[in-house]
Formats: sequence, C-alpha cells, structure tokens
Amino acid sequence: MTQQRLIYSPINDRPRLELPNGARVALWVCPNIEHYEYLPDPVRIRDPWPRMPHPDILGYGIKDYGNRVGLWRMIDVMDRFDVRCTVSLNLSVFEHYPEIMAACEERQWDVLCHGMYNTQYLWGLGEADERAIIQDCVDTYRRLTGRQLPGWFSPAASHTLNTPDLVAEAGIKYYADWVHDDQPGPMNVRQGRLLSVPYSMELNDAVLHNRAQEADDFLVMVRDYFDTVYAEGAEQPRIMCLALHPYMMGQPHRIGYLEKALDYILSHDGVWQATGEEIADWYYAEMWDRVSAHLRGDDNG
Repeated sequence: MTQQRLIYSPINDRPRLELPNGARVALWVCPNIEHYEYLPDPVRIRDPWPRMPHPDILGYGIKDYGNRVGLWRMIDVMDRFDVRCTVSLNLSVFEHYPEIMAACEERQWDVLCHGMYNTQYLWGLGEADERAIIQDCVDTYRRLTGRQLPGWFSPAASHTLNTPDLVAEAGIKYYADWVHDDQPGPMNVRQGRLLSVPYSMELNDAVLHNRAQEADDFLVMVRDYFDTVYAEGAEQPRIMCLALHPYMMGQPHRIGYLEKALDYILSHDGVWQATGEEIADWYYAEMWDRVSAHLRGDDNG
C-alpha cells in the first residue's frame, strides 16, 4: 500500500459526532439483495459453489429463495416500521428482476452497490480490470435509474488494495468495505474524497449462521449491542448497522426476530434511522472539515 488509508484516532478523543436532532445512534439497515450466478464463469480465486461438481442446486436454491420469497417477507416488516433501507445490491438483480427494482424505487431505498454478481470477486484483479468493473456498475445504475451510484461495498467483501482509490475516482461518495469503527470517517484516496461508513460483520445474519448461531441469538446480540452504543451515544454518538440477507432473515422461522429487533431499537428516543447516503451527505456537510482538521492535528481539540 502506497499510502496510509486511515489515520488512527481513538473514539474518545475525536470531535463529538453531532447527529441530526441530537440523536445518540444512527441506525442503517442493510438488506443484501444479491444475485448468484448458477454457473459462474470465470471462477478465479474461490469457488462460490463448494458442492462439486456443478450444478450446485442446493447452494443456488438457498440463495434464490431470498429473491423469490424472503425479500418480500422482509419488505413487509420494513414497511411496518417505516424503515428506509440501504440495499447492498448486486446490480444484476435490477436487470434480472424488475419487480425488485420497482419495489426498491417505490420505497426510495438507498443503493450500496455490491458489484454486479455475488459470484464475481475482485480479489487478484489488476487495476484496469477492477476499474472497468466499477465503472460498469456506475454506468448500469445510471442507465437504470438516471442517478449517480452513491455507495460501494465490494461483492463478497472481495476488495483489493486499489478499491478505495477506484471507487472515489468513479464519483462514489461512501464506502463500506472496512468494518473498523463505530463512526464514519475520511479515507485517504489518490484523488477526490471518500467516506468510510461502517458496515457490520458482527450484527450480520449470514456470519452468525456460519457460526452456528440462530435468529434468537441475533436478537439478543442486537439488543445488547444497541444498549451499549445507546448509552455511549449520550457522550459520543455511534453508527449501528444491521446487515441482513433475505435468504437468511427472510425465512419464516427467523423473520419474527427481525421484527422484535427493530421494534426494540425504534422504541427509543434519539435514534436516527437513516440510509447510508443520508449519513454520508450529513457527514460531508457537518463533520468532514472538523474531523479532517482533527486528524491533521490542526484543530483545537
């Protein structure tokens, strides 16, 4: 790496994060709406379907359930709580499933681009090839919606050392590959500027399932996590991310725990339920200059 991506800053020694309306916690809810190719080509570094040989009907079918059934169950829950989600989106979903695009657009959900397919990884790509993939996503999103792509989260978290530079170069304003903090912060890039908004691998249903933990464990963790950051937020507000997958939390035996988790969090005063883009726009307007000065060491505390 040719430059330090992030300047270290202890969370108790930063300018106070002044969230809108004096909120203690900013909650962003991130359903990962993904498309897994049935027979991906090429498979370079990791085989997405380990049940060999192809076709892995079981693996594919579990993922496909999310877009056919689980997502719609999850949308009902989000509508009930008036939650505007930030979709970690494989853009091919909008191409293949126009009904999903229509549902997201109707609700004005934010898009955190998760690459084109969740079976096409960035690991090991040269800079030119990775740049072309990111630009293809920007162009596809503009063709489909008429808007600039606001956020980036690499497919299967498969980023390279060049990814932040290329994302900023493409005009994307916020980035979620790094799960290193409880607050957003500036990321050093070759040109322009880029805000890191913390995604979660802790409050992440798919990660928990891989650890043999179930939805009731998820609910306990969400409550405990929220209680801690809510208390801390009286002095130094925090960002809280719920990372969800329709093929996981959209299952009939899990969806009720998501309802309980949202009900618990949103029953508290001082919670700003925001999208990733809303968090980024607010940060650029209200916090970027103050925090940048603090990181350079030329502020007054």
